[in-house]
Amino acid sequence: MTQALALYIHWPFCLSKCPYCDFNSHVREKIDESLWRETLLKELNYFGQLTQGRSLKSVFFGGGTPSLMAPQTVATLLDQLSHYWQLQEDLEITLEANPTSIEADKFRDFKSAGVNRVSVGIQALNDQDLKFLGRTHGREDALKALAIAKNIFDRFSFDLIYARPQQTVKQWQEELKEALTLAQGHLSLYQLTIEQGTAFYTAHQRKDFAIPDDHLAADLYEATQEMMEKVGLPAYEISNHARLGQESRHNLAYWQGEDYVGVGPGAHGRLTLDHDRFAFKEIRAPEIWMKAVLEHEQGIDEKVKLSAEEVFTERLMMGLRLRKGIPQKELKNLAGGRDLNELFQNSALETLESENFIKLTENDLTLTSTGLQRLNAILTFLLKNLAPIF
Repeated sequence: MTQALALYIHWPFCLSKCPYCDFNSHVREKIDESLWRETLLKELNYFGQLTQGRSLKSVFFGGGTPSLMAPQTVATLLDQLSHYWQLQEDLEITLEANPTSIEADKFRDFKSAGVNRVSVGIQALNDQDLKFLGRTHGREDALKALAIAKNIFDRFSFDLIYARPQQTVKQWQEELKEALTLAQGHLSLYQLTIEQGTAFYTAHQRKDFAIPDDHLAADLYEATQEMMEKVGLPAYEISNHARLGQESRHNLAYWQGEDYVGVGPGAHGRLTLDHDRFAFKEIRAPEIWMKAVLEHEQGIDEKVKLSAEEVFTERLMMGLRLRKGIPQKELKNLAGGRDLNELFQNSALETLESENFIKLTENDLTLTSTGLQRLNAILTFLLKNLAPIF
């Protein structure tokens, strides 16, 4: 049986560029939305034809700021889906939104267009930190946006960023406590990281500000896990928390190694075609991507057939982000039936288990809560000790 698909549609435009953001987002004075709609439809058609007849489990409008789109654009794109795919009854359709681009009528129109879940970029609940993070909304805008989302959608989520300059554990606990009164079934809680190529990277190099050291960051992470567990929204992924059944089905498709289509500038995709797995990467620059699609029906920058080792490595890197980890059986299948201890040399798994970083149950390979805090280091260690057997 062919596995279900997820669909990602990228809207690359924002009102302003946040200093911490390394996503493919751009600021433009003027956008010809009718031309963008036409171009997105063209590429959607290309991938729809390529994967015709498969089941579709989720759609995610990401960006950029997709809530800047006209609801009619969203409706037009969603109307095309059934031409290519079998839509699952519980199809999840998520749209990312910023508080500054939300008004009740627009949210109602997005719901009428077919959106059934929104993810709101709040990031902080106080004006001082919102200003530091370069957000164009204030605390009152955030509260209003969440009230509108709660009133219109059965399912919604919002993001917060912690480990901000001078933030203490007590301050974060207070902010998180308030956030929980506003939340429903899902919260995304990200630790502030300084990414190369961002405005924050340059400012941080100049020592304009300092972020919490590793010890304080660990304390903030542990405080987060403790509070969220206590209220019944445990982490199901390293930065994402949900009540049972309220997890983001779309993001789970990434983390569980499922197939997904990426439409739009800079979008990525993973597709199994004729038993081979391919990685797709779209042209990043919006105008160059648009020109390519209008001329060639698609804006693919790279299409690469993944080797067995690359498929295994990706599955390991994505799956270990999940609290439930990865089924051992699946890893064995990806490695041609080899046992895990054959896959990793130098007693790598034994070493990590003795340090309480991983747990090998009868069925799964998972990271402990201590291990999740050291995810990147553990992945580096495992990949360094991957046996040359592929």
